[in-house]
Amino acid sequence: MVEFAEARDWGPYHTPKNLAVALSVEAAELVEIFQWLTPEQSARVMADDGTAHRVRDEVADVLAYLLQFCAVVGVDPLTALSEKIDRNERRFPRP
Repeated sequence: MVEFAEARDWGPYHTPKNLAVALSVEAAELVEIFQWLTPEQSARVMADDGTAHRVRDEVADVLAYLLQFCAVVGVDPLTALSEKIDRNERRFPRP
């Protein structure tokens, strides 16, 4: 993602604020697909090729912006996830 953005001279636009906003917008576009569906309909959303394509596209957009955001602010996303899981294990122990 970093190379892709650099090749297009997008660096001046890829500030932490702009990337966080773009990430939020893309996540909202994913939510929009499910907005008025019942729980049962949402569970079947990937069965329809057209809707499944939209879901995959929005997931890709969310992931792309998240990875670009992480690169700009210096966060290793897998390390951050691992540390969060460790904290949650302590906060919410198994019964």
